[in-house]
Amino acid sequence: MDWLTTTKIPIGPWAKAVVDWLTTNGEGVFDFLKVVLQAGINAVLFVLQGPYLTSPGGKLGYALAMILLITCLAWYFRRSIGVTLFTFFGLLLIVNQGFWKETTETLALVLAATGVSMLVGVPLGIAAARRPWFYAILRPALDLMQTIPTFVYLIPALILFGLGMVPGLIATVIFAIPAPIRLTRLGIISTPPSLVEAAVSFGATPSQVLRKIELPFAMPQIMAGLTQTIMLSLSMVVIAALVGAKGLGVPVVRALNTVNISMGFEAGLCIVILAIILDRLFRSSDEGEGA
Repeated sequence: MDWLTTTKIPIGPWAKAVVDWLTTNGEGVFDFLKVVLQAGINAVLFVLQGPYLTSPGGKLGYALAMILLITCLAWYFRRSIGVTLFTFFGLLLIVNQGFWKETTETLALVLAATGVSMLVGVPLGIAAARRPWFYAILRPALDLMQTIPTFVYLIPALILFGLGMVPGLIATVIFAIPAPIRLTRLGIISTPPSLVEAAVSFGATPSQVLRKIELPFAMPQIMAGLTQTIMLSLSMVVIAALVGAKGLGVPVVRALNTVNISMGFEAGLCIVILAIILDRLFRSSDEGEGA
């Protein structure tokens, strides 16, 4: 049985060869993706930070204006006094702790990663629900995305996209995208067959069945996939900081390196506050209200 250990299957060299081939032949594609994704992140940061306000007073005023806007959105979407008050005072606490800039950077990364994940994940979930053979092929890849250590695919992301927000975004999307795919598929296949049969008997086309029957019925699961994607994206904040992504992960890593308990707890609390606010804003109304 010595051959079992002496004859090693070159899985690692194969993976390296694939990354080397992509680096050599796909440089233009990855540069284009980097520009597009970075532009999306910068656009969100432009709105959240007010880049032309250079004075400290102007920045603080813009931060307070954004807090009021987000608070109004919380009231508009949830109609809950508890959620609205928590959003207002939670964001004020973040400003008080001096982490507003890092919080907006993290929020930009989370929103970009969530947008990409939902934009790709929902159609893939619909296709997987409609074609079982496609889901049979897709499921091992989803299992791999969710179980492989994050640092493993941070390495090729770093090689292909360089340091910065984009490799952090790519790693976050890889980690988070299985949630919307699985939950969208679950919602579609959970549609009662009697509803589909009734729609078909009245002459509905497959696209009409999808738009008017299956998607509305699956909407709670799709919204659950959205909130799960947000939470998974936030869990990647610290890891993304290791490849140059800005945000709240940076002070957490710095606190870890310097054993700074105060900084680590403050930054961690800001992440928790942001996570709770986003969860309450985007959760399905069927899950109930309250902070």
